[in-house]
Amino acid sequence: MPSKLQTSIVKKVQEALTPLLLSSPKLKIEVINALKEELTKISPIHDPVDKIQWVPANKIHSNDYNPNTVAPPEMRLLTHSIMMDGYTQPIVVFQEGEKYIVVDGFHRYRVGTENKKIRTRIQGYLPVVVIDKPISDRMASTIRHNRARGKHGVKPMSEVVGDLIRAGWADSRIAKELGMEADEVLRLKQRKGLPDLFKDQDFSRAWVEEKLFAPLKELKSKSPDQF
Repeated sequence: MPSKLQTSIVKKVQEALTPLLLSSPKLKIEVINALKEELTKISPIHDPVDKIQWVPANKIHSNDYNPNTVAPPEMRLLTHSIMMDGYTQPIVVFQEGEKYIVVDGFHRYRVGTENKKIRTRIQGYLPVVVIDKPISDRMASTIRHNRARGKHGVKPMSEVVGDLIRAGWADSRIAKELGMEADEVLRLKQRKGLPDLFKDQDFSRAWVEEKLFAPLKELKSKSPDQF
């Protein structure tokens, strides 16, 4: 049973919101977002999802480092899902002034801007949660989201690893934050092919032979005709 305090607060809020019933969608959304801002201040939970905002889609922009790609059939399925079920996951963004940069949810963003029926239904807005992190941490967040879904691209991933190393991240931190094994970090550095990515590391001849040539030797022993 709701307490007297709860009943009193809810009643006062309902009365205060009554004048909005005939207001424009834009004003309603602005008030709803402002109320969420105030509610977050007293909320005992401080995860980003506790404050989902509706933001004009034209203020949201893609990032330039996302290695995730979605095949056309999966994109059609995502569109159908949002068409039938609505948005059940917000887009994760970083705010830069009036702009919002996508950290995770680029394809959900695409659906909401490219599909006319969905765009009309949500009146040109998109649901977002804002995270406040430096660029290297945002890149890591993007990769974690992608890898958790089993989706990432090898070539762009090597670029991300290179950027993180230049930002001062150690291999061990990259492996931990991106959910990788040490060997995977090494392979991506090799794929990138930049000497400066290895400048602070000391590799013995035996270590290099084990890591670089062992897989090749194993493949050769299984398929000698290919060599």
